[in-house]
Amino acid sequence: MKILIASDIHGSACYCRLLLDRIAAEQPDRIFLLGDILYHGPRNDLPREYNPKQVIAMLNPLARRITAVRGNCDAEVDQMVLDFDVMQTYREEQINGMPFILTHGHHYNPDKPFPLETRHVLLNGHFHVPELTDKGAYVYVNCGSVSIPKQNSPHSYVIYEDNHFWLKDVETGEVFDSLEQSDLAEPSYIG
Repeated sequence: MKILIASDIHGSACYCRLLLDRIAAEQPDRIFLLGDILYHGPRNDLPREYNPKQVIAMLNPLARRITAVRGNCDAEVDQMVLDFDVMQTYREEQINGMPFILTHGHHYNPDKPFPLETRHVLLNGHFHVPELTDKGAYVYVNCGSVSIPKQNSPHSYVIYEDNHFWLKDVETGEVFDSLEQSDLAEPSYIG
């Protein structure tokens, strides 16, 4: 199974189009969107080509492949226009025998880890800075931001396939970081 993981589109039609180009090129079986889909929030500048209505029109046709969680900039009104559920604070998915916790990052993150007793993968966005790190009890994957990257990081997304994570540039599709299968320990009880 191939999964594309992205976060923090923030209503940018420009970067949503680039993400759709990557989806077309990558052909993922599933798409995980980790929140902040339509709005930019009060702390961010307007992203390039800010147009939530266009983002809605681009993402809704992909609804059957999308699993999403709620970001700190997402609101109940978003659910009225999106054809996929965006109201869950977190979701748990079992992938290759390991729990994947999908969350935006404002509730669960490396400073406030998800309270799971087994080794797992914690997927976040929120901070707009991509990261792939094995933290021991969990593998931390922050896909960065599609539209408003911070700390000079690229506009980014993650591909997960066959126990490999690849951080990629949304504009070029080029890999700029990875966590290889040999780096991932087998799932085991943490206690």
